Amino acid sequence: MFTGLSAFPLTPVTASGVDEKGFTRILARLTAANVDAIGALGSTGSYAYLTRQQRARVAALAVEHADNIPVMVCVGAVSTAEVLHLVDDAQRAGASALLLPPVSYQKLNDDEVFGLFETVSQHASVPVCVYDNPATTHVEFSVELYQRIAALPGVRSIKIPGVPADTDKAHAHIRQLRAALPQRVSLGVSGDAFAGTGLNAGCDLWYSVCGGLFPHTAKAITTAAAQGDGARVTQLSSRLDPLWALYRKHGGSIRVMAAAAGILGLTDHDALPRPLQPLSAAHRREVAEIIEALELS
Repeated sequence: MFTGLSAFPLTPVTASGVDEKGFTRILARLTAANVDAIGALGSTGSYAYLTRQQRARVAALAVEHADNIPVMVCVGAVSTAEVLHLVDDAQRAGASALLLPPVSYQKLNDDEVFGLFETVSQHASVPVCVYDNPATTHVEFSVELYQRIAALPGVRSIKIPGVPADTDKAHAHIRQLRAALPQRVSLGVSGDAFAGTGLNAGCDLWYSVCGGLFPHTAKAITTAAAQGDGARVTQLSSRLDPLWALYRKHGGSIRVMAAAAGILGLTDHDALPRPLQPLSAAHRREVAEIIEALELS
């Protein structure tokens, strides 16, 4: 499950709670495309806004409707005690792996970050993926911290926050990480706009927001990467620049994906947990135009 396309779906939310029907409709798109893995309750999956009970239910739905595709479930929370509860819930639901961001209120030092991963890897019975997302956790991983955490036997993948835009620098960055990490630990690029560069630089997989709603579009890129067709990867990724521009315009991917899900008739137009607000009607029309122009599927 740590190669190819790991699709991260939106968790649609209404005023009364998780939109289970909408979520299962989104999952059906992923199974129809036969993605390599599903990443439930990532940042676009709104994990930070949901209760433990809601997260347990989403995890169970993801596994139930995954059609035997492996499901990785995010277990991030501020306290280690809560993380361990979430680990238990995810494993009880049948998760094949756990995604762990070092969420914090007080800034964590390297020993505290390592201690969190050590505790979880000792507690868990399924593989752990390191979720490096400094934009939300405010934790900066050094290569040395990656190396310490990757030595833990339960750690199997690192979800890196993009790569340098320059091709040579991207290759050098991935080579540096490869030299520091055990072979059993995969490297997955995230930040959709960096996907093509990261895959061409040698990342094993794409942890993809785009793939969570438009799996055929995303899978074409990872398939080209698996075939060693770097020019095709660059072409397909560059073609999606208007989508990446929408992400930047709206402060990230979640509002755009929520709008897109509504446009496709999978969810209500307002599918975000408060205090997040849906895009305006004018901005939704812009999203709809991009979906049509790029033939996203």
